[in-house]
Amino acid sequence: MDIASLLGVGLCFVFMILSIVFSAGIGGVKYFVDAPSMMITFGGAFMAVLGSRSMPSFINGLKSYTMIFKQPSDDTKAVIKNIIDLSNTARKEGLLALEEAAGSLEDPFMKKGVMLIVDGTEPELVKSILEAEIDAMAERHKENYSFFADVAGMGPSWGMIGTLLGLVLMLQNMSDPSSIGPSMAVALITTFYGSVLANWFCYPAENKLKARSNAEYMSKSIVIEGLLSIQAGENPRVTEEKLKSFLSPADRSAYEAENGSGDAGGGE
Repeated sequence: MDIASLLGVGLCFVFMILSIVFSAGIGGVKYFVDAPSMMITFGGAFMAVLGSRSMPSFINGLKSYTMIFKQPSDDTKAVIKNIIDLSNTARKEGLLALEEAAGSLEDPFMKKGVMLIVDGTEPELVKSILEAEIDAMAERHKENYSFFADVAGMGPSWGMIGTLLGLVLMLQNMSDPSSIGPSMAVALITTFYGSVLANWFCYPAENKLKARSNAEYMSKSIVIEGLLSIQAGENPRVTEEKLKSFLSPADRSAYEAENGSGDAGGGE
């Protein structure tokens, strides 16, 4: 479970409710609940996005929201360690020995790259195949996180549409001054709903999914760089130093603490 997403989204809602309660009491919450306003804002925003996408794309976008609460499985430091282990195996026993080593790999992408190398595929073709795969992956991810960008754009717009509808209805009943205040409040609630939809539900999801996508892209780029280094017969120490350059200073220090700095093995 991703605690940051859980706390962020959960506490946003809690603080919003508490601000209402502190200002108007617990009974004040009912003033912010209006079914017609919800229908025009939420229904309009989501259906407008549905109209711009295919049904599978829309459903996948909705489902991807749950991913922000899951802890990502990518561990860049572990990826580098696996690459260095493969590099040591190839240096000591030859590239064909990687076929047996690939059997213990849990990462299908890394296993695919290793098998391409074992099959004698040209380095440029290996790079082309693997880069095509991660580019396709990035496009799939973009389709999901852009879903929330689309909804975030539609939410305030449909909130404003709801406000305009409310104002028209209010102006039709100006003969009753006592109804103007409540009617104006209801009209403004749709703008409130639109802002909440964008800033509470959509933008955090878009940003988290985009960050996850970028992290996975970088992890797989490390795999490509490492496998090409193995295929080129580079010293494992050189490969390790090259791959550590992808890490942040903190992650690099943690990697070196876990595995030892420059302890890749395999002499010249």
